[in-house]
Amino acid sequence: MANKSILPLWFYKLASPKYCYQYTTKLLPWFAGAAIALLCVGIAWALLFAPQDYQQGNSFRIIYMHVPSAILAQSIYLTMAICGAIGIIWKMKIADMVAYACAPIGASMAFLALITGAIWGKPTWGSWWVWDARLTSMLILLFLYFGIMALYSAMDNKTLAAKATAILSLVGLVNIPVIKYSVDWWNTLHQSATFSLTKKPAMPIEMWLPLLVMVIGFYCWFATALMLRLRNEILIREKRAQWVKKLVTQV
Repeated sequence: MANKSILPLWFYKLASPKYCYQYTTKLLPWFAGAAIALLCVGIAWALLFAPQDYQQGNSFRIIYMHVPSAILAQSIYLTMAICGAIGIIWKMKIADMVAYACAPIGASMAFLALITGAIWGKPTWGSWWVWDARLTSMLILLFLYFGIMALYSAMDNKTLAAKATAILSLVGLVNIPVIKYSVDWWNTLHQSATFSLTKKPAMPIEMWLPLLVMVIGFYCWFATALMLRLRNEILIREKRAQWVKKLVTQV
């Protein structure tokens, strides 16, 4: 009896740079269009139609950038760590490329979350920065992204670089639950989770729906940015492959 694979066929197909490039070519315009549409609708809804907060007034509207960027920064790190693990276990070049492509995007989201948090914190707490557990752990996440990018760039052997950064990203996973549950574990200034998929939103639906639109829009933007970076990385690493040479001549 033939051995049956425990993983679906598409998983193994994605290990092929050529197939992955072709697959992302089909998906890219859909995610790009969805990202543009959702972000435009979400921003307009958040700024023009969502009601003011009864305590914070219009200053609360920074939440529509702060919360999606903070959620995405953590999600991207998880994606990067998972791809790093796949690269170590199954030796998939594509997984290493995805992990490498994720790092700058995740760093930009962590930076945006910290900046918007500081803008929000000034009128709320009276200070741009406090050494709050949530803020400090998010800063550590940004440093982890920087460390992973620096480690990868410092090593000439990209196979060893991918393995080293994968190990670092897996070790850094311990920071993700700290970010998420810090407001529950310690007495922090940062408010509890604004957005949750498992609990009823604390905000009224008029405020919550545009936030949901923005979160989905940010994820679509991430998928678009990731595919663009991944496709570029595939072409660079596979430049000697016959299919890449053929593709270049057709452009």
